[in-house]
Amino acid sequence: MQPITIEAIHLHPIGLELAEKLRTSYGAEPFKSAVIVELITSHGVIGWGECPTKMKPSYTYETMGTALHVLNEFFIPKLIGKTITTPTEIPVLLKAYRGHPMAKYAVEAAVWDALAKANDLPLAEAFALHLPEGNTPKGSALVGVSIGMQDTIEATLEIITKRLEQGYGRIKLKIEPGWDVELARRVRAVYPEIQLMLDANSAYRLHDSDHLRQLDQFNLLMLEQPLGADDIYEHSKLQPQLTTAICLDESIHTANDTRMAIELGACRIINLKPARVGGYTESLKIYQVCVQHQVPLWIGGLLETGIGRAANLAFASLPGVTLPCDISATDR
Repeated sequence: MQPITIEAIHLHPIGLELAEKLRTSYGAEPFKSAVIVELITSHGVIGWGECPTKMKPSYTYETMGTALHVLNEFFIPKLIGKTITTPTEIPVLLKAYRGHPMAKYAVEAAVWDALAKANDLPLAEAFALHLPEGNTPKGSALVGVSIGMQDTIEATLEIITKRLEQGYGRIKLKIEPGWDVELARRVRAVYPEIQLMLDANSAYRLHDSDHLRQLDQFNLLMLEQPLGADDIYEHSKLQPQLTTAICLDESIHTANDTRMAIELGACRIINLKPARVGGYTESLKIYQVCVQHQVPLWIGGLLETGIGRAANLAFASLPGVTLPCDISATDR
């Protein structure tokens, strides 16, 4: 790889009107917020990254305010003037700073983009260079769609019909107590064969296991993150009680978390959000753990702009990503 030297990094905080509101057990966001990272090399190559933070600490503790603070005060000064041969050097350069994975992800993603451009490589192929042989990008990715909680089940069914007509290969519905079993029952009555999954965003507790077992009758692809956002242990107690596969999302921050979850039997599927785990370097490690253990893997979404989506789409084209990913069309 031809190295790059980082000459400047500019931050662009943005707020965009959402094409559609997405209501989850965390609540509904008023608009799409993010910090766009523009990295300029000494040869004028521009790399782009996105920090998909929210205005309030909901999905994660990071916010627009924390991201701008740590990027401006710590991460950017550490990187200016550095010559980078591989993007995997970025986590090493930032290892003195604990936490803030989304902010780290944003600058690392900009480096991946700039290095790929400087070497005339598609981003997917740049990722594959850091994997063992046999991981040639597929050139495409299966995608699904995430549907937030609506006012009525009828409204949900209308959106499902619309999304299926648009060609999405999997439907994900957000749930919470009181908006779960009957929702799944009604959807399955209309669409008995579609790939259907439910995402709880940590809305339940282990003592809800009897209630959650009712979901087993609906032939779900998976039940995503039913218990605590920081929990692996209690998920290992819940999974044996269900025939439905549990997928972990918020609980997985590192490759070590992934190994622990697999070895404890806490889940059967992994949702990988590169921004959640601090970048594509850690994402590649998690990817390899899943491939090694033959655990189904898919790429989740954080309502990214086209910048974050494009990079996630490149990663989703790797062959070890085996399930439809949350990467919606650009018109959304």
